[in-house]
Amino acid sequence: MSSAVIIGGGDFPRKEYPRELIRRADYIVCCDGHALSAFMRNRSRIFDSPAQAVLPSEGHTLPTFMRNRSSIIGSPAQAALPQEGSGPAAKTLHAGGRLPDAVVGDMDSVSARQLSEFSSLLVKVEEQDDNDQTKAFNHILRSYPDVDTIHIVAATGKRECHTIGNMGLLMEYARKHGACGIPSEGSIYVDMVSDYSTIFAITDSCGFFVGEGRQVSLFSPDNSLTIKSEGLAWQTSGVVFDNWWPASLNRATSDFVKLTFSHPSAALVILD
Repeated sequence: MSSAVIIGGGDFPRKEYPRELIRRADYIVCCDGHALSAFMRNRSRIFDSPAQAVLPSEGHTLPTFMRNRSSIIGSPAQAALPQEGSGPAAKTLHAGGRLPDAVVGDMDSVSARQLSEFSSLLVKVEEQDDNDQTKAFNHILRSYPDVDTIHIVAATGKRECHTIGNMGLLMEYARKHGACGIPSEGSIYVDMVSDYSTIFAITDSCGFFVGEGRQVSLFSPDNSLTIKSEGLAWQTSGVVFDNWWPASLNRATSDFVKLTFSHPSAALVILD
């Protein structure tokens, strides 16, 4: 199976771990012109230097991390403009480096120069019910059926409204598509990675390795949900999810954390 990376218009990662996810990705999809610009500015630092031996920490929630490999050198750019859901563009070389496989969005931030220079990569989706991150996510589901791992980077920072919205969308992907942060047979693993955290959604009782001492925060839009926890410093069973803060800033007291839901619902996990 394969991995894909979605690059948003937020703060482009500076640390090696999220950049390694980009380096190893089989598919790279940018969210409109701002994300494309950030990728083009940073790609030489990602691809021109030897890949670092970055391993997930003990108990990390990314079991496919070392399995996925990127194709850094590909074939020349295709002349045809891909239509939404029509299949991946070729992995390409551009001035000595890799291009994204697609640039997906409503194209409101694509410059005239980008429109001319990268026309073969642009996938315009005009509907405004979804933001560009979701359009990119849907494009991956339709166009790259071999993908079983999606990492979203540069989705946080710059604008708090975008950060909150993009993180919340992880729960939508989990509810609608079964794409969450707990790997299981036949499902897609999805997370959001920045220089500061790894974020993923869950929809029912589960357990995961985090590493003792790691900061763990829980959020849910369901104020009828209760979550009993094992392996956290502060028990969460009494938390009412009627605001964003009540189950934040917890800490793992063991390598493994178990969460028991009162009923299937959606929750967001943020690990430092």
